[in-house]
Amino acid sequence: MAGPQRIHYQHPQAREKLAVALRQNFLKRYKSALSPVILLCIGTDRSTGDCLGPLIGSKLQQRELPIVVCGTLDEPVHAVNLQETLDNLNGRFEDPFILAIDACLGRTESVGYISIKDGPLSPGTGVNKSLPAAGNFHIIGIVNVGGFMEYLVLQNTRLSLVMSMADLIADSIEKCLRELPLAAVPPAKAEGGGGNASADARIIRNEALTY
Repeated sequence: MAGPQRIHYQHPQAREKLAVALRQNFLKRYKSALSPVILLCIGTDRSTGDCLGPLIGSKLQQRELPIVVCGTLDEPVHAVNLQETLDNLNGRFEDPFILAIDACLGRTESVGYISIKDGPLSPGTGVNKSLPAAGNFHIIGIVNVGGFMEYLVLQNTRLSLVMSMADLIADSIEKCLRELPLAAVPPAKAEGGGGNASADARIIRNEALTY
């Protein structure tokens, strides 16, 4: 596939290149306009390094896009409620198309890079956790160095780096989605009871989207 699948957040054309790569991935994988687009932003606001996903979710939730946003600073999706959130989405929507987003740890020379990868995201592998895989494709942002005391490393990650990466990824996703002919989010299949606030996706419509 043409276009970058990995780019550093400080690259002078990072927003444009990341948006192009996202668009290529959507065009390749998004097969039905009847499938609602879900942004599954995984992480927690209790850890600086791990709040990349919720930051992105909060930013995109305010931008009036025809998508479902799951995972924000107020209502994070994390290890405890990830399975419940996935069950809720699959119960509420017919054949949802999920773009998963998460922070991860990596090699020193990889810190600051953003990658787009095919297939589902396996969250928690960087901190030796086994969590449900999710996503038709996914974005990961490498926020710090892994390999030793991962939880402490995530807690001591620079907020400046995480904020900059979140701004870049959110802007690139918005640019990509506004250039795609996405249908309005269809109504949920049913309002089944239960579930916590994190699992109840907030639906945001964009009436001014150009097709």
